[in-house]
Amino acid sequence: MSTELLDALIILEKEKGISRDVIIDAIEAALVSAYRRNFNQAQNVRTDLNIENGTMRVFARKDVVDEVFDSRLEISLEDAVKINPAYEVGDVVEIEVTPKDFGRIAAQTAKQVVTQRVREAERGIIYSEFIDREDDIMTGIVQRQDPRFIYVNLGKIEALLAQSEQMPNESYRPHDRIKVYITKVEKTTKGPQIFVSRTHPGLLKRLFEIEVPEIYDGTVEIRSVAREAGDRSKISVYTDRPEVDPVGACVGPKGTRVQAIVNELKGEKIDIVEWSDNPVTFVANALSPSKVLDVIVDEEEKSTTVIVPDYQLSLAIGKRGQNARLAAKLTGWKIDIKSESEARELGIYPREDSALITSDDQEDHFEMLEDDFE
Repeated sequence: MSTELLDALIILEKEKGISRDVIIDAIEAALVSAYRRNFNQAQNVRTDLNIENGTMRVFARKDVVDEVFDSRLEISLEDAVKINPAYEVGDVVEIEVTPKDFGRIAAQTAKQVVTQRVREAERGIIYSEFIDREDDIMTGIVQRQDPRFIYVNLGKIEALLAQSEQMPNESYRPHDRIKVYITKVEKTTKGPQIFVSRTHPGLLKRLFEIEVPEIYDGTVEIRSVAREAGDRSKISVYTDRPEVDPVGACVGPKGTRVQAIVNELKGEKIDIVEWSDNPVTFVANALSPSKVLDVIVDEEEKSTTVIVPDYQLSLAIGKRGQNARLAAKLTGWKIDIKSESEARELGIYPREDSALITSDDQEDHFEMLEDDFE
């Protein structure tokens, strides 16, 4: 038994990074509990575990006193000096009380402690690995499903995909491979729990980082993301290099890059717009694919009034207000959309000092990207 235990401790030390001394201390503490439980002893005891020769001994610790009130915890000075003449009142005497069949109990206890420590070590390793993967994307395999969660195998652990984090346009079957976004890693008494999402805006951002080299290397930056998972999303992109077209880089040749992401998200429509620090330009871009005639900005209220051609009013607002809603989330500005005729009646359009610059070249550029995507 000592050889097996010694081998186990060596493996734990090398592979799991658990100190041998830590495990021995844990085994000795467990042996004390086992002794008290199996032999109905509540006295003060300690155990001595010798891994090299396989001996396990139990010692009762008793205080030397003049008058004994509890023989389980105390010993008289008269009896103590019979053991060793040097003992004085206040000293602690150790008397071996190892039961005959304690070896079997000790071996079983040691096995349980080692198994527990291995489990704890593995949980610690998994937690350390996945806590660094928070806000990251991983590919997993759907394992099973219950009313609350879909369980996704990430290799070393099953992650939890809650109903609220599942895309409404998707169905999940066992053995399906899906990409998930790790939202939270928790340390619990049963080990680490990993929570993942298919609806989080971060999933869209990570997918673009995978598909677009210019985003991965930092040439193009994703500034904001607005998403209604399974239906439509908008992202704003920016670069400080004039020779790089940030929108074109994300769309890719003939739309291949963005199409790969659309396919991964089961047909979710994605609008890619250019970010600007000018709210007029940014809000106008964010309402793509609608054409914008003017944007009136109220800095104090952080709100905008957007004028669009009459025939594009429904396109600018979008189905159930979705386009305007996503544009507001993307830009961080409140957006009130008015048709050209209504704006003329209110006397707010046209304005001589309009800061919105529209050009045929810009419209041609967006039409070219749309043609590539189709």
